[in-house]
Amino acid sequence: MDTSHIALPVGTALDRFIKRKQDDFPFASGELSQLLRDIALAGKIVDREIRRAGLSNLAGAFGTQNVQGEQQQKLDVVANVRFTRAFKNGGEVCAIISEEEEKIVDLANPNGRYIIAIDPLDGSSNIDVNVSIGTIFSIYRRISPVGGPVQEEDVLQRGTAQVAAGYILFSSSTMLVYTTGNGVNGFTYEPSLGEFFLSHQNMRIPEDGGIYSINEGSYHSFSEPVKQYIEECKERNLSARYIGSLVADFHRNLLKGGIYIYPATKKDKNGKLRLMYECNALAFIVEQAGGKATNGTERIMELTPEVIHERVPFFVGSTKMVNRVKELMQLQNA
Repeated sequence: MDTSHIALPVGTALDRFIKRKQDDFPFASGELSQLLRDIALAGKIVDREIRRAGLSNLAGAFGTQNVQGEQQQKLDVVANVRFTRAFKNGGEVCAIISEEEEKIVDLANPNGRYIIAIDPLDGSSNIDVNVSIGTIFSIYRRISPVGGPVQEEDVLQRGTAQVAAGYILFSSSTMLVYTTGNGVNGFTYEPSLGEFFLSHQNMRIPEDGGIYSINEGSYHSFSEPVKQYIEECKERNLSARYIGSLVADFHRNLLKGGIYIYPATKKDKNGKLRLMYECNALAFIVEQAGGKATNGTERIMELTPEVIHERVPFFVGSTKMVNRVKELMQLQNA
């Protein structure tokens, strides 16, 4: 008797997918697999906290500023604690750099082989108005010998050294998207089962797109090449879409094709986005999906960081669109 029509398969669970793909990892020791599972678990916990924030007094400001000089939200602090605790308990991570921490967080796991760079809750100021938010992470292998103290060289690595990167989008559905350098795959959370299931296999960004994402409120502070590019977008009748949550804007453009721009301004000469735990991760993902990421002149992942909270201008998305911005920037500098 055929029962397939009354018991449809739910798909491939994240844990099973990781196990199947372990041989694709650059260092297939099982530790990276476990680390990805730790991230998924912390993501589930943060998802729970977000969904009940309005009923448990977790919405709104915490009352302090982070190292960036930004108002911390209560859920910023909660997410930072949840992910830090997961990495500490997992044992694979020896140190973290986080948007919410001024200095490197040494987890006292001397045998940990990995460094995590993380924005625990991107776009958290949008929580009070029910707008999509997310988590962004990068994973690096430590350079110094295992067993010893964490060194600066372990942390300040180029984006090209990432062994994995991803993000978790908390929205109408919760998604985990990640790459280990062998393509990009997305998993949707099924809360009744408590599992992430493969929903977007081998994600590819269109070569060109119809969306540009930028905060045009700062238009008069942009450089001439950026202004010119915006005018070209308008002449082409492209759609302007800007949510104000980096993960949400990036995710939409990844699926539909487009460009996200956070340029330098007169006030912020180096832009506002952070290289280590925002730009590098998304650059790795977009390149694995067939797109590009640049600071206007150089490939994002080839930039050498000097400090853990370094900021850079950021242009990321469909190849043709990013190439055009870069062309205009280079013409100005010629």
